[in-house]
Amino acid sequence: QVHLVESGGDSVQAGGSVRLSCVAPGDIISGNKFCMAWFRQAPGTKREWVATSTGDDFRDYADSVQGRFTISRDDAKNALYLEMNSLKPEDTAMYYCALARVRWCETHENFYSYWGQGTQVTVSS
Repeated sequence: QVHLVESGGDSVQAGGSVRLSCVAPGDIISGNKFCMAWFRQAPGTKREWVATSTGDDFRDYADSVQGRFTISRDDAKNALYLEMNSLKPEDTAMYYCALARVRWCETHENFYSYWGQGTQVTVSS
């Protein structure tokens, strides 16, 4: 069951930028600051962790995106963002937003109870 709503996916050339957004329903957040994360899945591969933001906004990134991607959040809007710069063809994937109703984060997908439907990012060379 889809609870979160992502948007912003696009098709760009290598070196380009895309900004993804994710909004969580208020009844899931209920005024709390929970762990939120981005994952991605390319065709024929497992879903992989990209970045996390804890309830205290401590941010962590996969090595493959460190220095190119920035995760941020706006708790007043129940929103999570992913700014992706210097995109590479290997960044092509469906990107998913996820939420766990605790303040700390982990990187395995089973930790997360709420997911979005995904938004496609395609990077051409």
